[in-house]
Amino acid sequence: MKLKMTNKTIILFLFVINIFGGINMAQTHNINLDEIYSNKKLGAFQEGEKTYFRLFAPTAVNVLLYLSDSADFNGGKYFVAQKDSDGVWEISFPKIENKKFYGYKVFHSMPEVEKEIPIAIDPYSKAVATFNTYMNPRLSVYLPHREFDWEGDSWIRRNHNDLIIYEMHVRDMTADPSAGVSKPGTYSGLVETGKTGGLTYIKNLGVNTVELLPAQEFANIEIPYGKEFHGIKNTWNPYERNHWGYMTAAFFAPEAYYSENVKNLKWNSWSGTEGKQINDFKNMVKAFHRNGIAVIMDVVYNHISEYELGNLKQIDKEYYFRLDGKGNFLSKSYCGNDLKTERKMTRRLIVESVLFWMKEYHVDGFRFDLAAMIDWETVEDIIKEARKINPDVVIIAEPWGGGKYSPKEFSARGWAAWNDQIRNGVKGQNPYDGLGWIFGKMQGDNDIERIRSYVRGTLITDKGGIFQKAEHSVNYLESHDDNTLGDFIRLGLSKVKEGEKIKDLKANAKLDDEELRLNKLAAMFLLTSRGITMIAEGQEYARSKVIDWNTDVPDEHKGEIDRNSYNKDNATNYLNYNFAKLNQNLSDYYSGLIKIRKNYPAFRRAKYDNVQFIETGDDYLLAYTLTFNKSEFFVVMNANRDIEKKVNLPEGEWGILASPEKAGVKVFSIVSDKISVPRSSGYILMKIFKEK
Repeated sequence: MKLKMTNKTIILFLFVINIFGGINMAQTHNINLDEIYSNKKLGAFQEGEKTYFRLFAPTAVNVLLYLSDSADFNGGKYFVAQKDSDGVWEISFPKIENKKFYGYKVFHSMPEVEKEIPIAIDPYSKAVATFNTYMNPRLSVYLPHREFDWEGDSWIRRNHNDLIIYEMHVRDMTADPSAGVSKPGTYSGLVETGKTGGLTYIKNLGVNTVELLPAQEFANIEIPYGKEFHGIKNTWNPYERNHWGYMTAAFFAPEAYYSENVKNLKWNSWSGTEGKQINDFKNMVKAFHRNGIAVIMDVVYNHISEYELGNLKQIDKEYYFRLDGKGNFLSKSYCGNDLKTERKMTRRLIVESVLFWMKEYHVDGFRFDLAAMIDWETVEDIIKEARKINPDVVIIAEPWGGGKYSPKEFSARGWAAWNDQIRNGVKGQNPYDGLGWIFGKMQGDNDIERIRSYVRGTLITDKGGIFQKAEHSVNYLESHDDNTLGDFIRLGLSKVKEGEKIKDLKANAKLDDEELRLNKLAAMFLLTSRGITMIAEGQEYARSKVIDWNTDVPDEHKGEIDRNSYNKDNATNYLNYNFAKLNQNLSDYYSGLIKIRKNYPAFRRAKYDNVQFIETGDDYLLAYTLTFNKSEFFVVMNANRDIEKKVNLPEGEWGILASPEKAGVKVFSIVSDKISVPRSSGYILMKIFKEK
């Protein structure tokens, strides 16, 4: 009689061997999890004539390595790993020359042998293959090392005051047909040259840095709508998708979806099996660098993917996560699980991930999602170790999370941070009863003193200031979150009502005179303020996010403006370059202001006292002189909605660089004595020095 050896039988057989061999049964109750630490190299790697697989899982009692030649969960073999005293499990083979798929079955008690334990990916995976279902089952991909030809490329090292960041989503930039690329929605398509969308568009706009929304491997698919999974019922996401990427699955692996030239994500099929996402990401970075554009990554180290099996939650929940007294995940991030970053090996995982992207992919910096969820020692280690590699690395915090708001604390540690104060003060906190300065209103506790402080960098020396240095302030009026600036203005001016169904997308997109004025005024304030400048994709043409009418998803809000489009891999998020042409006047204005900022260092490098405000007697008429080296500028902005203002100019002749109509680096008119500033508009003037 033949014994049928199922996977479960094999696992039980191996488990029994370990027990009687006295190899792996750890006495976990004696482990001090807060003190345990290992310096051993982790992950899958080649060293000499051997290939090693190492996993840190200190509370596990047994670990099996699953190794396969193909992306499936049944065709491979299991191998028993050995554990050292520091919680590292290891198995080695003669040097593996070919691609392999692998993962780990991690056991925490003997009864688990009878359960269906999912295969967990290696936290140090350099590439990941995913079977596209809502549980996102994955396998790590081992690829023997191959040299990549960087052609002399290195980091773009730039003074942080000079950064003009374009926050963008890899897929959004080229997925719409109007982008005109051959590989829409991909890393490769993003950097095709001579196309309407992507790299050429970004370069023509004039920004010098892109910030990619999460591009580490993440969970693309969420729970089926109306279904329950692990006690959570999906009542909120009929799209069953995660488009933005804030559910990271692997901290060392590029998102594979962006390497696949497909119109839509293919469910119930494998993605990422070729491993081409590695070189595609590198080629993308190299192309941006070749065009003088730095690359920053938006990274998520406060939690991991919530709706999937086979990750750190199965590897060692007790070690890696903050838990309550009953062993349940804490979720102060509101994302299902909070990483225990203060644990030494979690800290090591985060820091090594940051350094890996710098060294392996030449990434120039990082924006940390919900950074206040990360403990201060890890925060300090990140910037200290990153600066050892690149002293000019860009490190930016989203300085809140878990009920904490910590921009001052991040600035004290040398981090930059998103400045929500300038966002709320200038634009407003919401478009209904929280309008800001550009609307002729003061939001919250804002006053003219606070508005002036934003021009100077929101420094701690000013009322309500939060930053030690101006270059710590990331000035922005729009991000991926919440309404676009264009939609905020549409709603704030009641051009569109909340919940209104928009039938004519072109008419909605096209700016009228009043909308155009406010968009230009906001842009002028943003691009003349000290600090790091950030604009969001499509902000330059007042992009409107209207929920796609053509989707077959049962969304009762179709046709409405969307303030939280995280789940829509469709026209709601994709940049429509036809609408960019529709509002070319605004795009040109942004481009002109960017040129002014880049061409004249005063707008980037001026110190606090180089900005001298002029008392106008009007909280909505802002005027100041700006001096730097041998240049002098006069900036005036009138946020009054219905009153034109005459302003006395300082002595001498002044050349107009930016008016309510246009902006650029060349003087196109000369004025003196006085200037009339129309409602909701501004001027940038440069002093004309006559040769003696």
